[in-house]
Amino acid sequence: MQPTPARTPEAVDRSGQNPRIGILVVAYNAETTLEKTLDRIPADFRSRIDEILILDDASHDGTFTAGCRWSQAEGMPRTVVMRHTKNLGYGGNQKAGYALAAERGLDIVVLLHGDGQYAPELLPDMVAPIVDGEADAVFGSRMMDRGGALRGGMPLYKWLGNRILTRLENSLLGSRLTEFHSGYRAYSVAALRRLPIERNTDAFDFDTQIIVQLIDAGMRIREIPIPTYYGDEICYVNGLRYAKDVVKDVLEYRLAAKGFGTCPWIPKPDGYAFKEGDGSSHSVILDRMRALPPGRVLDLGCSGGLFAERLESLGHEVTGVDCVEVPGVRERCTRFFLADLEEGLPEEIGRGYDYVVAGDVIEHLSRPERVLAEIARVLRPGGHVLLSVPNFSHWYARLRVVLGVFGYDRRGILDETHLRFFTRASLRRTVQGAGYDILATTSTGAPFWALLGGTGLVGRAVAGALGGLSRLLVRLRPTLFGYQHIALLTPHAAETIIAGEHVDVQDILNRQYTPADRVGV
Repeated sequence: MQPTPARTPEAVDRSGQNPRIGILVVAYNAETTLEKTLDRIPADFRSRIDEILILDDASHDGTFTAGCRWSQAEGMPRTVVMRHTKNLGYGGNQKAGYALAAERGLDIVVLLHGDGQYAPELLPDMVAPIVDGEADAVFGSRMMDRGGALRGGMPLYKWLGNRILTRLENSLLGSRLTEFHSGYRAYSVAALRRLPIERNTDAFDFDTQIIVQLIDAGMRIREIPIPTYYGDEICYVNGLRYAKDVVKDVLEYRLAAKGFGTCPWIPKPDGYAFKEGDGSSHSVILDRMRALPPGRVLDLGCSGGLFAERLESLGHEVTGVDCVEVPGVRERCTRFFLADLEEGLPEEIGRGYDYVVAGDVIEHLSRPERVLAEIARVLRPGGHVLLSVPNFSHWYARLRVVLGVFGYDRRGILDETHLRFFTRASLRRTVQGAGYDILATTSTGAPFWALLGGTGLVGRAVAGALGGLSRLLVRLRPTLFGYQHIALLTPHAAETIIAGEHVDVQDILNRQYTPADRVGV
């Protein structure tokens, strides 16, 4: 069974009323089995069913007619029968059904297959944990009863494939489900509303994607044992393709969780996590700040304030700015301002800052030069800017381009929100053109800690070895092996002597001299 995580959606609560229970029957070419399956719904449970939704996915037989015939029989629960004129696919049919369940105000929806493969007799057991507030989703498992699946007629090759895939999926997701591939499901509709299921596949791996979404959202999953039944119904699942798809889904999620790929069916976190680890940009900037006396810090793109919190603990007073207010950020910063840096720095932040930190920020701006110029104006004389940018000439980005598989990731060098790409040379040109002197630059290695850290003693040892190799390669050739470039800057403060006066060069560039001025000089 899946352990109960801390985060849960709102429980079904209708102020003392019984929850509205719906049965979603997905059917395709099920004319001979649909009515027999519905007849097996326990008589004493039918009064608890608010609606039965029968969705015929453009069948070529009389499935729709069979559903209508059953719905009109005496004593049946209220039933809605719909027929898609175009086949939506197994996942697409479920999407339509769950949207309909939410639209009709149902609290719980149970997925039941029209071919009779899953036992309607267990509908009361399927909804009980949700009704009792103990779960957000309930799965019927054919594997909880050891040997029961084979006794029920499951072919050996399917049983073996099910076991292998489930073990692999549990390993990659950190879950403990006994079966990932049962189509007998009950969901809290409130939980479904929190999941972006409209982005899921329309194919048979829809069920796997929804499990991943539930786990990612920290929702509670319960399993109950169900019998296995294999009759003479036609199976429309291509086993090899299905196995490939579910493995791809889980790997796609794992990579997206580490920042690689975009995985549109998993929500992206609102804020960026503080990048702990050996040589990350955040840790390098924090080390530099430790060596500087405490002062007023402007943290641009502060996200949830986790980096600012560490600066505050060093004695700095931090003002954070970001275009999204992540919960908790105001408690971690002395001040916080909600502002889009694409529109420039907000006036209300004030001036006279000792330090400005722009960690992984300017690559998200279409005109970083403008913001860099504005940063110089809010710094006190002699103040410092610490900024970092991903290195687009890193071997990872080069390899993606050379192989013709360029694509965006959730974060890192190819973050899908990046508007500008930088190399070390282009970073230097950009900051110097914005009026800064470069006091120091450094490069970080690839983030192997993010990929392999936390995976046991062997994983940490491998990550440490790769991290050491990465640092060596960065020293040898930072433009190829540097994952990020970090620069310590100060506004250009050169002076020119004019008629015995010391005048800031920038003042000369900004002044508009008249011919009389030039004669006087």
